[in-house]
Amino acid sequence: MEQLPLAQLQTGMRYEGFLLVRSCEQRKDKNGNNYLDMKLSDQSGEMECKLWDRNADPFASGTIIKVRGSITEFNGRIQLKIERIRPAAEEDAVDRRQLIPCAPEEPKVMMEEINRTVEAFESSDLKKLTREMLRLAGDRLMYFPAAQRLHHAEYGGLLHHTTGMLRTAEHMIKAYPFLNGDLLRAGVIMHDLGKIQEMDSDASGSVRDYTADGLLLGHLVRGVATLQEAAKNVGVEGELVLLLEHMIISHHGEAEFGSPRKPMFPEAEVLHWIDLLDARMNEMKGIMDRLPEGAFSEKVWSLDRRLYHPRYEEALPADEKAPEQEAPVPETAQEEAFLEEELPF
Repeated sequence: MEQLPLAQLQTGMRYEGFLLVRSCEQRKDKNGNNYLDMKLSDQSGEMECKLWDRNADPFASGTIIKVRGSITEFNGRIQLKIERIRPAAEEDAVDRRQLIPCAPEEPKVMMEEINRTVEAFESSDLKKLTREMLRLAGDRLMYFPAAQRLHHAEYGGLLHHTTGMLRTAEHMIKAYPFLNGDLLRAGVIMHDLGKIQEMDSDASGSVRDYTADGLLLGHLVRGVATLQEAAKNVGVEGELVLLLEHMIISHHGEAEFGSPRKPMFPEAEVLHWIDLLDARMNEMKGIMDRLPEGAFSEKVWSLDRRLYHPRYEEALPADEKAPEQEAPVPETAQEEAFLEEELPF
């Protein structure tokens, strides 16, 4: 999917490409005719867009659409005047990573990893409980983020966070063989599923706000309530359910971070630390990706510190350093030619 980023568009240019709907409202012009007032985006930014079609229906937030039009200017700001528009089709093979922050692996692949983990459980009760929790989470798990702004705030972010923790959990289980591996794995898979009720996310993994459920209860309480429902549905009861409930409510570790109880057994303690580690590593990686080597970040309020991006290459022996690459040849002429082509819409 070759297309110019929105941030590079200028007045008078033609544009054709796939964009993400951030908002879309049907309004009336001064003559009473309907038109669509839209905000569309890609990874580079967001643009005001107008579709002057009285019969057009609004698109839902999070929808990927294909548009064709021209770049105009209104009140000193450029906008896209849309001439053609349609929803993206499966055969378009749109690369979401050009439009929105995405987990590095496809949701389907991550979900298959989680399902394989559950199928390998030796405990039939843990297997039934975990399967039911995933069923209750539903299809939204395939795109849901793990947070609104901080760690794993991306399309498929909740699966990304969960699979990252599962992989770390495997190392912890090997390091500490006395741990109940299946209990820890089940706790990892269940611990944040309450976020699906806590946040209002569109299909792109962008959180508009917290829900009433999230503000009044939060994902820890909602997670325990859902686990009780799952246990009733599959006929599992007893201490196993109680242990998982404790793991859910204690995984933030401290009362000041929302946990009414500190972890009180080994698997709960490990869950807390691998949750914290995975969240912080994801947040730090995002900052390192934006920060030049040898530079310090501004204060990161969620971490209460500044971060430094080390000059890793300088620490390597000369023969281990990556060879220098030639600068890429500018593709401006090629890109402009692409935009001028009349391709089948």
